[in-house]
Amino acid sequence: MQIRFDNRVALVTGAAQGLGRAIATALAESGATVHLADIDAAGVAETAKAIGATPHVVDLATPEAASALIAEIVAKSGKLDLMVHAAGGVRGQVGRPIEAISEADWRVIFAANVDAAFFLAQAAAPVMRQSGYGRIVTISSGAGLRPSLTGIQAYASAKHALVGLTKQLAWEFGPHGITVNSVAPGFVRSNPATERQWESYGPEGQKRLIEGIHTRRLGTPADIAAATLFFLSEQAGWITGQVLSVDGGRS
Repeated sequence: MQIRFDNRVALVTGAAQGLGRAIATALAESGATVHLADIDAAGVAETAKAIGATPHVVDLATPEAASALIAEIVAKSGKLDLMVHAAGGVRGQVGRPIEAISEADWRVIFAANVDAAFFLAQAAAPVMRQSGYGRIVTISSGAGLRPSLTGIQAYASAKHALVGLTKQLAWEFGPHGITVNSVAPGFVRSNPATERQWESYGPEGQKRLIEGIHTRRLGTPADIAAATLFFLSEQAGWITGQVLSVDGGRS
């Protein structure tokens, strides 16, 4: 099965590094016209230069920012067919007791992982409905499907919310030719934050983690990108509201 995106316009958020960069790269290599969004100006510019994409430096935590981004993409490329929300993450919040989580800590996780996804879908919906076509993929997490690590209360809650949003949008957008699905990665060493997390486990913790994975290996950004591109493809046109765990069988 060959997946191509010639004449398709795509947006990937969180594209400065990690999974977002891998997904954007795979889309560009498959023929898409790619727009990138991230708050990391240097990182998103580096990705854009490497793959021939258009960078946008933006914080998507407000509806105004999301609306302006979608309008800018449509003005430049004429449409928006594919959208991947890969921004988010733990924002450095790992392994803390619930008493240590401030309101600001809680809200910044939801802003990045859930609010931005909602505001982007809200802004993109009229564009995709008008064309009668769209593919939206959210990057959630195994933590959004079941309890996993101790001390990631805000992150796990936000990813559960993102899964719920994905399913609701699939129901609402389906009649308009728009599919909405989610990829839930297992542990992938994709950026400095995940590298620090991996190192924190120590040799024994790393060994236990790998032994709990059916395939006995960690995932790679390319593994996540491949699953995402399938959901974005023509071949996945009758698949919506689904969450695909890409975790080597750990779930």
